[in-house]
Amino acid sequence: MTSMSQETAQKLFKEGAVLLFLDVPPGTEFGIDYTTWNTGEMFKGVKMIPAGIHFVHYSAVSLTQGDKAPRTGFFHCFGSREVLVKRWDPSLEDIRDEEVSSEEIEEKRNTLKELDPYLGVYPYDNFKKWVSLTNEITKDLVQKISPLCGKIASAAQLVPDDASRTTSDRAKLKERDEGSRSAEQNLPRMHSKPGTALRFSEIPMQSYPEGASPAEITRHSMDRSFTLSSLLAAHYDKEPQTILGEIQVAFICFLIGQVYDAFEQWKQLVALLCSCETAISEYGPLYSAFIQMMHFQLKEIPADFFVDIVSRDNFLTSTLRTFFQNIRSSEADETLKEKCRRFQQNLTKKYRWDFESEPDDEAPIIVEL
Repeated sequence: MTSMSQETAQKLFKEGAVLLFLDVPPGTEFGIDYTTWNTGEMFKGVKMIPAGIHFVHYSAVSLTQGDKAPRTGFFHCFGSREVLVKRWDPSLEDIRDEEVSSEEIEEKRNTLKELDPYLGVYPYDNFKKWVSLTNEITKDLVQKISPLCGKIASAAQLVPDDASRTTSDRAKLKERDEGSRSAEQNLPRMHSKPGTALRFSEIPMQSYPEGASPAEITRHSMDRSFTLSSLLAAHYDKEPQTILGEIQVAFICFLIGQVYDAFEQWKQLVALLCSCETAISEYGPLYSAFIQMMHFQLKEIPADFFVDIVSRDNFLTSTLRTFFQNIRSSEADETLKEKCRRFQQNLTKKYRWDFESEPDDEAPIIVEL
């Protein structure tokens, strides 16, 4: 049961947005932001949605077998009093691709009073948490990163390459390359279906400027400020802090959308920001907001989530250890350094992570003569 003050409830009833999710089969897994339900016979959508960025997600469910399809979702920036209409396509077990006409939207708006009993109330209990995880995400950023098809699928949508599209094609390739190809190579070659992939920023491959000396190449590999500046110049030149919005999009896509590629992008961007030293003083406000963002994100993840099963190394402890060292060595102002110290102390107290001890693989080797 969602609890909110009477004043908030009245405001959202008047100003909140409405999502109509029509013709959804009973039992379908449906969610918005942090909350997920299984739909009932009478479900037609959600009302009293606060204006701003939200993530809607769903999975088709077989009531007879209990099977659940991979999760699919989409970001939407709801406006005040907006009515968004989506229809279910049973043949696709997904929402229809075609946009609902403005005439139908107005028609539905005029019948909201009759539809009201069939609309769930937005789960306001988790709204503050949701805002803390998405405060850097903008409408423009969502449009930039979202797949061209408009839907974010947890399972990659793959199609075969033309040269190996059918069994007969693969047989011909096998005859041609008999003896030179393994069994795995005879499997169909696949690639992502065009328009279905998230469009994250590409991290520059070259980590040093043209003409750099060997010593400079080594320095840029240790302090990745050049790589960060190149990324910001290519994608976020006017508003460097928008890169935090991309990190938040990636975080929501892997935490709620269950997209593995988003998890990899999140790790790469976090590692990049943590491996800079010179950039910390140059982009002080960005790093101050980065610490705050990480504080809220880490509250949502189990402490052992990032532990590598093979090496038992924790991605976060090693990455943040580097970050804390870079902050201390940088020319950042004392306000930022103190904020970082409090962040480190909080993590040590909550998770018992040790950021001070030198890792075994970095410790000096003592040779006995």
